[in-house]
Amino acid sequence: MSRFDQRFAALRASGRKALIPFITAGDPSLEATVPVMHALVEAGADVIELGVPFSDPMADGPAIQRSSERALARGAGLRYVLQVVAEFRQRDAATPVVLMGYLNPVEIHGSERFAAAAAAAGVDGVLLVDLPPEESAETREIFNRHGLALIALAAPTTSNERLAMLCDTAQGYLYYVSFAGVTGASDRLDPAAASERLRAIRAQAQAPVAAGFGIKDAASARAMSVDADGVVVGSALVTTLADASVPADAAARASGFLAPLRQALDAA
Repeated sequence: MSRFDQRFAALRASGRKALIPFITAGDPSLEATVPVMHALVEAGADVIELGVPFSDPMADGPAIQRSSERALARGAGLRYVLQVVAEFRQRDAATPVVLMGYLNPVEIHGSERFAAAAAAAGVDGVLLVDLPPEESAETREIFNRHGLALIALAAPTTSNERLAMLCDTAQGYLYYVSFAGVTGASDRLDPAAASERLRAIRAQAQAPVAAGFGIKDAASARAMSVDADGVVVGSALVTTLADASVPADAAARASGFLAPLRQALDAA
């Protein structure tokens, strides 16, 4: 039974929704990433999405683009990201960790070698924003051999045919992009407009469905959680951490940001 299965089963049994924060590995500093991850778990995170810094993050808005640039300037490459996960696993053997990023670093590393190294470090899943599901069979097969879930994305613009395929093959959880566009804490988020689509996807999907994009605070997290199994929050958290001066400050900011979202989800 995977960490995803265990975590979502426990959430269902307690009637709770998953809270999934995203941070960029290496930002606000190389030393802060692991303390921030632990602080997020202590504040109520159920899964952690760890952004792999990339030079051309086409699906990300300004906040995450800038965080990726800062992390790369500090030397936060793929080797560093895997070291972070391995260090996190020394204290936390239960919280699922998803690497979120782009296909290019995986291909440069070699898909087989990457999958083996990620699994050895303690990664549970990988979300590759620019890997079309129709072209993912080989990558999925390699990941499956190493026990890695290939997390899929669905959006309001996803065709019914593609959505049926995504729902049938979903692993870990299915990430629903709440509106068309790039990541960011946006006023474009409309929970009411997303609700019907989310309900339809949850009825089909072979894995839990988490909604992301535009979620920035306790109110938006609670609203989006109504028809989802969980919510993802990224840009607003990344912005909160951006100018933290030391790891302890970054960890305190992470906890202070996430705790109200946890409370709002549990009160819903």
